[in-house]
Amino acid sequence: MTYLLIILGVLVVWLIFIYNRLVTFRLRAKEALSDIDVQAKRRYDLIPNVVETVKGYATHEKGVLENVTKARAQVMEAGGSPVERAEAENALSSTLKTLFAVAENYPDLKANANFLDLQRELADTENKMQAARRFYNTTINDLNTAIQKFPTNLIAGMFGFHEEKFFEVTAEGEREAVKVKF
Repeated sequence: MTYLLIILGVLVVWLIFIYNRLVTFRLRAKEALSDIDVQAKRRYDLIPNVVETVKGYATHEKGVLENVTKARAQVMEAGGSPVERAEAENALSSTLKTLFAVAENYPDLKANANFLDLQRELADTENKMQAARRFYNTTINDLNTAIQKFPTNLIAGMFGFHEEKFFEVTAEGEREAVKVKF
């Protein structure tokens, strides 16, 4: 009887350990997704300033400016799964690359201190966004690995833990460098 209680106690402690580990992974994934949101908010706040600065110089590049504004609005409205948000974020990144490629054709704009500061801030934000996405994907990898491994998969199934999707590029065109032609 004593051995049975010891075995039962070890099983309960083991179950608690596995459950807490899965909860930790899930909370880290939520934190990582929140980090992406923080960087996205920073980028959204910077974009109107960049667009206004470029407008003063590149008056005939109206289409590019409209695309950036539209992509920003789509990202702000994007909700749902990380995959849906990733698609909108990737589209915005692509339009920003086009905006900066257009800016290369305006020597006065390239030398403008405000534009250079904004461009640096956006580049820094993009780097932080990529770091946040990598952190998210690493966390999701840890969670998904734990959920798939035996015997953790049994506990994960009992308590409703499920695999999450990675942040990833969904369109082949987004994997290529932006080409601007005039």
